[in-house]
Amino acid sequence: MTPLPHPARYGHASTNRLRGPLGIVGLFVLIAAVASGGDDNDSASTTKPAATQGSAKQDQPEEEPAKKEQKKEPVTVTAKKTDFKKSILAQGDDYTSVKVTTTNNSKDDIDVNPLYVTITGTDGSKHTAELGVDEDQLDTLKLAPGEDVTGTITGKGAFDAKYVTYTDGLIGDSVGGDVS
Repeated sequence: MTPLPHPARYGHASTNRLRGPLGIVGLFVLIAAVASGGDDNDSASTTKPAATQGSAKQDQPEEEPAKKEQKKEPVTVTAKKTDFKKSILAQGDDYTSVKVTTTNNSKDDIDVNPLYVTITGTDGSKHTAELGVDEDQLDTLKLAPGEDVTGTITGKGAFDAKYVTYTDGLIGDSVGGDVS
């Protein structure tokens, strides 16, 4: 009688190497699915009131288009060119800074973080925030409804800034504005 082969042991070194990175990737996929699931519920809830407003729309057909035109974006971003103010963490002077104002027009708090903002140059190049290199860096904070915050986003190198983009969190919606 031939002995049966032993099943692979749990915790074998070759499977542990895979389990760690795959587990981390799986966690991010799960977080993304949960986060996007909330957005789907929000869009479903916004379509329900539109259906109930159908009867009111027959009574007042001219007011509905006016309301749609006045609707504000949940977050607005404005940006201006500004001088780079070197902090003690900066390595040289080869940086480009943009003064960014983020306004929360929504009914919920939003997270503001310099890592959520990118700068696009006139040549189409994208620049992420270099942390701590400008004295006036945008703060990391929660912005309540109706509030705004202004701070500097700084990219590595000398370039002509054209556009800034704010993303609500790492996987949220993006909104941007031209640099004036």
